[in-house]
Amino acid sequence: MEKVFPDAASAVADIGDGATILIGGFGLCGTPENLIRALAAKGSRNLTIISNNAGVDGFGVGLLLNRGQIRRQIGTYMGENRVLEQMLFGGEIELELVPQGTFIERIRAGGAGIPAFFTPTAVGTVVAENKETRIFEGRAYVMERALRADFALIKAWEGDRWGNLTYRKTARNFNPEMATAARITIAEVEHLVPLGRLDPDAVHTPGVYVHRIIEGRSYEKRIERRTVRRA
Repeated sequence: MEKVFPDAASAVADIGDGATILIGGFGLCGTPENLIRALAAKGSRNLTIISNNAGVDGFGVGLLLNRGQIRRQIGTYMGENRVLEQMLFGGEIELELVPQGTFIERIRAGGAGIPAFFTPTAVGTVVAENKETRIFEGRAYVMERALRADFALIKAWEGDRWGNLTYRKTARNFNPEMATAARITIAEVEHLVPLGRLDPDAVHTPGVYVHRIIEGRSYEKRIERRTVRRA
């Protein structure tokens, strides 16, 4: 099976209206910039996006928000995107906020074939409303359902044509778990290397989880919030 696609546009060509999509990245680190831009250019609408955050205005997932392509957003931190705030209060988008640990466990469970699990996080809060709660050894736990998607758009540092991937530093957040939890996983890498180049012990996502791979170009690698200290 040939997994290498010539560009991002061809890799996302079959992502249609109404799709549910996992998008990797932590803040603006490790986001699949090329795949997001290609999806924005394609114009698919009424999307459900599962991502840790919603990018910033006009970049990352924020690019899809600006174009009105997202119907529902599931994530943990949305504080850096004013467009999302305006859309939410204007009734233009549905938002599901999930505690960050619960969020990644829901994705991991989806990839592992576990339909639901119990966690003490969020018991007694609005997050637990209308969810099943049980007592285990005297402590209350709320049931959370796994998250899966039609597509996962992920970013890695290196990959080969079989789809084996290695992540670099913070970009390892969320991307490996998301790669396992979609019907079709599309990876972009900064370096597409020959078979045998990757040390097997350094492969974080085995190629069995990856269906398509591209070598990305023109990364901006923006900093979400720049903090400096005076000398």
